[in-house]
Amino acid sequence: MPPLNDILLFTAAAFIMNLSPGPSNFYVMARTIARGTSAGLAAVAGLAAGSLLHVIAAVLGLSALFTYSPLAFTLLKIAGASYLVYLGLGYFQIRVFSKNDEQSSDCERAKQEELVNLGMKKIFVQSVIIEVSNPKTALFYLALLPQFVVPEAGPAAPQFLLLGLIVTLSAIPCDLFVIFFADKTASLIRGNQKFRDKLDKISGTILITLGAYVLLAESD
Repeated sequence: MPPLNDILLFTAAAFIMNLSPGPSNFYVMARTIARGTSAGLAAVAGLAAGSLLHVIAAVLGLSALFTYSPLAFTLLKIAGASYLVYLGLGYFQIRVFSKNDEQSSDCERAKQEELVNLGMKKIFVQSVIIEVSNPKTALFYLALLPQFVVPEAGPAAPQFLLLGLIVTLSAIPCDLFVIFFADKTASLIRGNQKFRDKLDKISGTILITLGAYVLLAESD
């Protein structure tokens, strides 16, 4: 294992990185604003699970594929961005269906019900997909973690795994911080019908913006 001083330094750096505003923070914020604390917690759990998959892939050396295959990186980036935009548009569909409820077909009503009552399990799965389809996460692990691996401390794989777990676990309290303030802010306006109707649009806009960010962000 790496020296304790190196682990503490890496943990502090990971915590600061996770606390700084980024796509994951805003995604958790969007879910919390739209569906409350439970949805935010489901999103955090999904993002953590997706991050762990990246850690395992990095340990096995699979993440190196994105370094040597620009096409794979581009395709994954497009897939992740498109999925975020798709989820964001779903929030706008809720508002469209509710305004035309009397004219909605049975199919539209079923879709509206599904969107409004989006289960925590589904949010969890969506969050895993979003994190797994974020190629920057894979490249982050591939680029940063090896810098803290000490050859003299033993095999690299266990060290790589430990450092990856530190990054994943340090993100959880940061995301809980986001959930707390996002829910407090949303709760102030949920009692007002006019503002409540705008919550889904706000959440949808955040997700669509994140999709555009992921798609347009530089790959280096």
